[in-house]
Amino acid sequence: MYAVNGKLTALPGEGEKLLAILLDAAKGMENMDGCLCYIVGTDENKPEDVWVYEVWVNEAAHQDSLQLPVFQALIGKARPLIAGMENLPSLVIHGGKAGKLH
Repeated sequence: MYAVNGKLTALPGEGEKLLAILLDAAKGMENMDGCLCYIVGTDENKPEDVWVYEVWVNEAAHQDSLQLPVFQALIGKARPLIAGMENLPSLVIHGGKAGKLH
């Protein structure tokens, strides 16, 4: 398995809009083959920071998802709201648990 995680920092006042776009992306991942986990979270002390944690069956599945028209459209909507990005190291997953969020 392959994990991607990072922080997107929105332009001032745009944190909620960016969060909404990433939550739309999360809905799109619910039935996506290859996506095992897509979690979006925020730091209540830094409302412009939105964190994303993804787990995929492999790196190719993640890269393939980025080319789909629906996700290209979401990326296009999010890009103008982003002031910066911090990618944490991608991980090879050796075990653990991921389940459906309600």
